[in-house]
Amino acid sequence: MTERHPPQACADMAALRRQIDRLDRDLIALLVERASYIDRAIALKTENGWPARIPDRVEEVVMNARTAAAAKGLDPDLIEVIWRQLVEWSIAREARVIREE
Repeated sequence: MTERHPPQACADMAALRRQIDRLDRDLIALLVERASYIDRAIALKTENGWPARIPDRVEEVVMNARTAAAAKGLDPDLIEVIWRQLVEWSIAREARVIREE
């Protein structure tokens, strides 16, 4: 496990890259956790007869991400692109399972 250091504490590129790699692993772990919630959404949507895509919810998720990004000083347009891709992947995953059941 890589010890956490703020960017300013990274004395060289190797140290900086270790921190970026650590963050990438953390992001992957969070995406895995998010996917487990998508799995639960599949079950609940199936039980309720709901479709994979609920347009109002898609927009709510994207706007929530944009707002959170802007509040942290991150480009909300970039986050919207990333989140729309993430949401579309999630919907496609849901749709495959919902159609099969």
